Amino acid sequence: MNETTIDVAAKIAALEKSLATAQTLNSEIFYWWCTALMVAIHAGFLAYEMGASRTKNALASGIKNLIAFAFLVPAFYYVGWWIYLSFPTGLTISEAGAAGLPWSANMGPNVTDHASGVFYAAFTLFAATTASIMSGSVIERIRISGFTILALVLGAVVWNLGAAWGWHPQGWLTSTFGLHDTAAAGCVHTVAGFFTLGVLLNLGPRIGRYNADGSMNEIAGHNMPMSLIGLMLIVMGFFGFLGGCIIYTADGWTTIYNTPTNLSAFAFNTLMGVAGGMIGAYIMTRDPFWMMSGALIGVIASGSGLDLYYPGLAFLNSFAAGLVIPKVNDLIVRRFKIDDAVGAVAVHGVTGLWGVIAMGVFASGYPNLAGPATSIYGQTISAVIFAVLGFVPGYALSYVLKVFGLLRAGKDAELAGLDKVEVPAMAYPEARIPAFEQHLHASPAE
Repeated sequence: MNETTIDVAAKIAALEKSLATAQTLNSEIFYWWCTALMVAIHAGFLAYEMGASRTKNALASGIKNLIAFAFLVPAFYYVGWWIYLSFPTGLTISEAGAAGLPWSANMGPNVTDHASGVFYAAFTLFAATTASIMSGSVIERIRISGFTILALVLGAVVWNLGAAWGWHPQGWLTSTFGLHDTAAAGCVHTVAGFFTLGVLLNLGPRIGRYNADGSMNEIAGHNMPMSLIGLMLIVMGFFGFLGGCIIYTADGWTTIYNTPTNLSAFAFNTLMGVAGGMIGAYIMTRDPFWMMSGALIGVIASGSGLDLYYPGLAFLNSFAAGLVIPKVNDLIVRRFKIDDAVGAVAVHGVTGLWGVIAMGVFASGYPNLAGPATSIYGQTISAVIFAVLGFVPGYALSYVLKVFGLLRAGKDAELAGLDKVEVPAMAYPEARIPAFEQHLHASPAE
């Protein structure tokens, strides 16, 4: 081998090393910004839940979201990431879980590990999303302490089991039933929605929501524009959430199941899903709040097959869900007298259930690298497991909190407004000054 050949070989090796480094850095940067964008989801939940509350409860409703976010970051570090890595095969602890222990070399600054931190961050934001899904339904009567306990269990434990079982390359729902749930319609939305249902059954309705004859009174939030802006922020944040559902590798993009995909497929179907859900909900209700909730419905309804659907199919599927889900919410709230203040059980729980099953309806036979091909049977069984996984701990834990008086605020506190009891601040202090006093305090220029 002459000197020229050696020189060329060295340059090729250096180029290959440079390309590998660039791919690693690109992967880190991608998930970094996906995580940053997901924070918009929580800004959105914060705004839309405060807007959906009456003025006397606005800050208490918002504080719940902020507390859940703050507490879940360390909870996911110490417990949540380990659960996801440890339980893909069921309830048997996998050796892979050791990488998620807080004293692991992967769980801190490590110049040779370019993945653990950014994936932990993305999954932490997924966990906070499950808590925010529950948060809106329980506004205006839940104690912040009780909510925090529920949020920690849901976000750091329950949804992680669902993710380990069905949103993991070796998850047992995937290897046994061929589950395909690309955008986590099942392990995030179904689990959180049915956990919320369990909580609502023990929490009970707001005072004045239902009359003795069973009729229902509308309890309007104080600021619908704020709610609409919040819902639009959630839509924006969904692009970070969905980006975090893609695995970036040197060989290209894949789903969490290692099947090929790309951002182009996600872009087509996300936008078509958003539009379909919005149009369907608007046609059905003419209600601006439900029209924007339809955007969430649309993404969730097509989420399991976001990597596969023809965009026209994603639109029609999401459009149909936008038509149906508001009526499902009416059934829950009016017929069964379950006071879901923002419709989260229907929007997230029921739509997530449909999103998982729809993948079996529209894409049955799609190959699965870890087990049998996707099927209606496998998707339906998996969807039911997600629902049960959410509902049982949600009901059981909220029942225990109810027994110990930690779940619901007292009657006097609820009537006066939770802001007076739970928050040492007022959302709108100027509203306490009578109009004539405002005039007296006005400056001459005013």
